Amino acid sequence: MALGDILAFLAAFYFARLSHALYYDINPLWVLQHWWGSLAQINTLLFLILTVSVIISFAIKGHYSQRKAFWDEAGDVLAVLILFIALNSAIAFIGKWPLSRLWLFSTWGLVFLFLPVARHSTRWMLARLGAWAKPVVIIGCGKNALEAIRALTSEPLLGYSIKKILIPDNACLSAERQNYPPVGMEPLSHDPIGQLADLGNPHVVLALDMEQWEAQEHLVRTLGFGYPRLTIAPPLRGLPLFGLEVMHFFSQEVFMLRVRDNLARPGPRILKRIFDLLAASLIIIAVSPVLAYLSWKIKSEDGGKIFFAQERVGHNGKTFRCFKFRSMVHDAEAKLSEYLETNPDIAAEYSRNFKLRNDPRVTRTGRLLRATSLDELPQLFNVLLGQMSLVGPRPLLAREINRYGDGINLYAQVKPGITGLWQVSGRSETTFADRADLDAWYVKNWSLWYDIVILLRTIKVVFSKSGAY
Repeated sequence: MALGDILAFLAAFYFARLSHALYYDINPLWVLQHWWGSLAQINTLLFLILTVSVIISFAIKGHYSQRKAFWDEAGDVLAVLILFIALNSAIAFIGKWPLSRLWLFSTWGLVFLFLPVARHSTRWMLARLGAWAKPVVIIGCGKNALEAIRALTSEPLLGYSIKKILIPDNACLSAERQNYPPVGMEPLSHDPIGQLADLGNPHVVLALDMEQWEAQEHLVRTLGFGYPRLTIAPPLRGLPLFGLEVMHFFSQEVFMLRVRDNLARPGPRILKRIFDLLAASLIIIAVSPVLAYLSWKIKSEDGGKIFFAQERVGHNGKTFRCFKFRSMVHDAEAKLSEYLETNPDIAAEYSRNFKLRNDPRVTRTGRLLRATSLDELPQLFNVLLGQMSLVGPRPLLAREINRYGDGINLYAQVKPGITGLWQVSGRSETTFADRADLDAWYVKNWSLWYDIVILLRTIKVVFSKSGAY
């Protein structure tokens, strides 16, 4: 992996010279085949120093010794590269050395392209050679073990291959067994270290349910002290993972977790608002031709209003008018009441999430808008008005407040979003309870990087039309 990163940096440095060919109208082949004397020496020395520093930073963050989930790794890469681009900029504009700034900054641009390609290609090649798969044994039985398995198998490029499930108390429910992957299951012996040695000393994920931790205290201590390849999946839900501050006590076998909801602090709120304003403004400018075309399309179909504004509950429980492109006929509410009265099965579907897969009120243009989620583009203006955010909990109707449960206090702390964790985790195919849980997790664990990730995943979901109706 380190070698692949180094080759990506060197390739970016070499091919970035083509920016000179384009800028100065020089033959690209001549540029790639000729050395540039002292100017090239300064650029080469500076970039080699920065490249070595970046590789060391990746090594410190565990990129070459651990396997990281895709978005965690991408966040690390982005943070490190931005840091060294800033350092490069300071050297280039403050220093007095004779160097090519166009060459250097073109190199960093290519690094953003070549580095992920190199990492993906390296993993793919190692997988083809049979050198990337890492055998994993799951110790646990129940919901926590099942969620750990789903998490590991959701990212194939991690290379984790589940070979065995060891049951510590032989009490796995048959319904849960049906959801497990088709691998061997056997009871955990009284000598877990010896049993794991017989299995080839695989990587172990300890995923016990809450009621099993006390009963398996000896197992936790045995593996914690005597088995080096161990990952623990604690059965903790609802905690703000990125807002936790660990407190250690010297000579005491105890630690405490100080909880801080990220979006409860003013600093993250200000940063999120600045990001919303800048990003929403740029998106509106970029999609303005689409906004104009859709407005004309809706108006020309039936001559009705272009926009539909619905009262939603927002920040601090205040209501606001949430904008959408109109996708329904004029007498939508009357038609819905009549349709639900004559179709009780459909009424049950509507009661679950207040949406219908085959809604009779939707117009021909409306079907296109909903299938592509383009009906929500006008909410960008809600963002500029400060009523919504680009990413956040889905804005609630007043009738949904009672169904939201205990998480309503967290919901009221933030502005609702155009998209959110719910939409990229199944969208309309999740239950209302799942939606509330995902919204609560987002509020507690907010980070600017997660907002960017959710926006990127939203693009993928929209183009795949997954769950949209």
